[in-house]
Amino acid sequence: MTGGHSTYIVGDFVSQVLVTALPVPVRVEAPPGWEHPTTLPPGVAFAVGHPSPDRGVRATITMDGDTWSPHESLEDVASRVVERLAGAGCQDIVVLAREHVGTTSAPATTQRVALRSIVGGELRDLVQDQVYLGLVDQGDPSLRAVVRLVLTAASEQHDEVAAAFQAMVKSVSVTDIDPARKR
Repeated sequence: MTGGHSTYIVGDFVSQVLVTALPVPVRVEAPPGWEHPTTLPPGVAFAVGHPSPDRGVRATITMDGDTWSPHESLEDVASRVVERLAGAGCQDIVVLAREHVGTTSAPATTQRVALRSIVGGELRDLVQDQVYLGLVDQGDPSLRAVVRLVLTAASEQHDEVAAAFQAMVKSVSVTDIDPARKR
């Protein structure tokens, strides 16, 4: 991943941003009213949180990315993430759905995962919607990257915030704008 600043403000503070701490810079529109944290967790390039927590669980949308081996499918990448959840102490992890939704030139995979995790000292039921966007260099298909967007919410709040996540995913676009000129 690239170093330096991870986001550049294009519009108002949260709604439109240019995320550059990914293998390729992307533009994204965050859901209106969602809050940008003052610090990001390690490995996260962009994050926003819902303004109204559900009994102590704040729904979040995070974005990260990495290079993507030509020898792996997006489904392989998604499976590795489920393994990492188990290694991070999550319990009762169940992949509820996984679907390839992209095309050959723009591959994508979605995955919904139910899990239990300690939040605020209490074991909570959570749902993650994960979207893996495969980016393939048209000039050299061996150069590939994956951008991952994840909604994490309390199971009780998931349906309320899922549409905002879907809108954010639809807004993602790769850009070739030099972020140094956007400061």
